[in-house]
Amino acid sequence: MLGNSILNKAKHSHNTDEWYTDYKTVKEEVSHYAKHFEGKVVFCNCDDPYESAFAKYFLKYFNILKLKKLICTSYKGSRLVENLNIFDNNNIKANNKSAYVLIVKNISADFEEPIRDEEVLSYLNEKGNVKKLNGDGDFRSEECIKYLKESDIVVTNPPFSKFTILFSLLVKYNKKYLLIGNQNAITYKNVFPLIKKGKAWIGYRFGDMSFKVPNDTPPRKTRFWIDDNGQKWRSLGNAMWLTNLDNERKHKDLILTSFYCPKKHPKYDNYDAINVSKVAEIPMNYTGIMGVPITFLKYHNEDQFEIIGEANHGSDNEFDLFKPIVKGKETFKRILIKNKKIVEKN
Repeated sequence: MLGNSILNKAKHSHNTDEWYTDYKTVKEEVSHYAKHFEGKVVFCNCDDPYESAFAKYFLKYFNILKLKKLICTSYKGSRLVENLNIFDNNNIKANNKSAYVLIVKNISADFEEPIRDEEVLSYLNEKGNVKKLNGDGDFRSEECIKYLKESDIVVTNPPFSKFTILFSLLVKYNKKYLLIGNQNAITYKNVFPLIKKGKAWIGYRFGDMSFKVPNDTPPRKTRFWIDDNGQKWRSLGNAMWLTNLDNERKHKDLILTSFYCPKKHPKYDNYDAINVSKVAEIPMNYTGIMGVPITFLKYHNEDQFEIIGEANHGSDNEFDLFKPIVKGKETFKRILIKNKKIVEKN
């Protein structure tokens, strides 16, 4: 059944590199960016074309989005193709000893409605649509870089352990992107500077996200379940979509209801800024620098706030200004901001 997107071929199922995104998650987010795809080449470079939720979504909506081309590449060793009765362009049954590429230039179907799942499967079965790659399908390979250069927008969920490597490639080749990642990536030295400068931002889903996991995944007490079809699931509370595609969310002001109070907003021991424990407690009338939770970025509007830097270890990158300490105790990492729209208390 179509509906997964591979994150990587990890050896152990507790590794989040081998968690798979379902179709609902992809559709829910990507549908917000429809206007960006007209006439574009979309590249999903971590996605098995036979089972990827991304491949399925863009095949179903190819004509509606008016895509110019869709390219999806997979990793050699994918466990998603093991039980599929599908054949490549050489009439060889798909197997996990090879990597594959799906290239779509047109779909003869209704331009008004998404094509049905049966039509997607039929298209994948049609000889020549899915081809065997020469290499292992790694997005860093020369073969996949060639496809990257050709593309306009990269939409995928890279292996979490290789997120920054892919991100650096997208920046190097000046590509638009829509990526699933772990929120920890926000403070990475090659990611945070772009967020600070307004060249990257958060998508719509920021927080809890569910993933399908392999059958050999051991059960656990929390964030694990098995659905009615026997599919195992895990969830992450700190997942996110990261993008440089404009969206409506980033232009909405965060409604502030709190006022500055020294007891509620203590100053850091080692930096002239106040610590704000919750986004809901950001004071509307404070003119100085505030350290706010990373979750603030879900609501960030650069017309309302300026990002000054971050407070993490004090050494992660040029904008990591200090280690956050309040009354002698180290606290959680913070994003440092200033309010551009100060409201005075009556």
